[in-house]
Amino acid sequence: MSFGEDWFRRRRRWSIFDEVDRMFKDMFKETFESLPEELYKERKLPDGSIVRTFGPVMYGYSMTMGRDGKPVIREFGNLKPSRLGLPVTGEQREPLVDTMVGDQIIQVIAEVPGVEKTDIDLHATEDILTISVDTEKRKYYKEVQLPEKVDPDSATATYKNGVLEVSLKKLEERKPTRKKMGIE
Repeated sequence: MSFGEDWFRRRRRWSIFDEVDRMFKDMFKETFESLPEELYKERKLPDGSIVRTFGPVMYGYSMTMGRDGKPVIREFGNLKPSRLGLPVTGEQREPLVDTMVGDQIIQVIAEVPGVEKTDIDLHATEDILTISVDTEKRKYYKEVQLPEKVDPDSATATYKNGVLEVSLKKLEERKPTRKKMGIE
């Protein structure tokens, strides 16, 4: 292989990487231009200069196997796709939540880092557990559809190192009773 052929091949590889690099830059530019203005924050430094920061922006998913053997995919974070395909974000984050079903209880585990336990509001019905946090620094919100009916008054919760654990007793299934009725 001559020097010229070798140079041409290297230059061709570089141009491919240059194109990929340009595509990533364009994608990030479009993404950041479409995000809401409230996620941009400015603060003044002691020397008088102003720093503009962005965020937080968070997106992720967890994948587990359901009780029926099918995969269950759960998204979390504050970045969601829109109808136009561009990302949309809000101030509230959707925490990562996992639900475990036992014989007598349902346990919900949620990651809500950066808050105090007194900041966490929980509300339970027979079908839904709502987790919300609304502080100056962090905002979380998630409605968890429970897989079985529970007794909302039985809820107990612990919070340690950013992990919230909520246990709820399942409602006992009521067996239908038979009643003999007379005919008039």
